[in-house]
Amino acid sequence: MKWATQKNERFVVGRRGEPSVVIMSAQDYIKTLALAPEELSAMQATAKRTGAARLKVGQVNRIVATVRREQRPQSPKLRSK
Repeated sequence: MKWATQKNERFVVGRRGEPSVVIMSAQDYIKTLALAPEELSAMQATAKRTGAARLKVGQVNRIVATVRREQRPQSPKLRSK
């Protein structure tokens, strides 16, 4: 596992002469086999370019809450008699 994660090496493990599993790092798997759709890749590139990729989860949650509050339709105020 150390070689797979640190050196991006892949290993085929077999049983009785037949290949059974492949050991590879998760990062290597994501890069080669679990490719992101074009739209996601474009959004990731934009986030990296604009600095949004460096935002922490709490910051993103506050921004989303603010935008939702601003877009919420205003309820009509009731008049008291």
